[in-house]
Amino acid sequence: MEGVFLTLEGLDGAGKSTQARLLAAFLEERGLKARLTREPGAGLPPVREALLLREDLSPEAEYLLFSADRAEHVRKVILPALKRGEWVVSDRYLDSSLAYQGHGRGLPLAWLLEVARLATLGLRPRRTFLLDLPPEEALRRVKDPDRLERLGLPFFHRVREGYLRLAEAEPERFVVLDATKPPEAVQAEIQAHLRPLLP
Repeated sequence: MEGVFLTLEGLDGAGKSTQARLLAAFLEERGLKARLTREPGAGLPPVREALLLREDLSPEAEYLLFSADRAEHVRKVILPALKRGEWVVSDRYLDSSLAYQGHGRGLPLAWLLEVARLATLGLRPRRTFLLDLPPEEALRRVKDPDRLERLGLPFFHRVREGYLRLAEAEPERFVVLDATKPPEAVQAEIQAHLRPLLP
């Protein structure tokens, strides 16, 4: 049986990593094999350091590095796990690039999607949980900001708006959740939305 691909998206500080871990544990408790992964870095680990630390990257180079990592992530991690019947839970995927490099950085969405089509082999998540958080709260939660997190409040307002537009365009895939709620309340909502997909 083919596996199920799930992603968690949102601003830095929204709790994606916590919710991804809780979700993988929930699936394992129900006897399902869960593969927990993340972007960037799951495909090409050195890319994560370059993306988060180098100050001199152009937005175009930034996106192409994300895409190279994503191409390997899809081919070496996600697709093999799905073929084994596993549930793949990824902390970030393509929607992050559309929100950050597209809406945030202002790169053309048509170009981003054309590169992504080849990089991802057209692989789309079955469900995407968008942890929505006001940018002011997101930046307050980030203790050690990386290169992208230092771009300031106007940038993060554009990214949040981008995420909400993506969710509005694909309501059958996206589930928008209030990330200001306690983590256990957010996880309960994620589990409730997933129950119809469980075997």
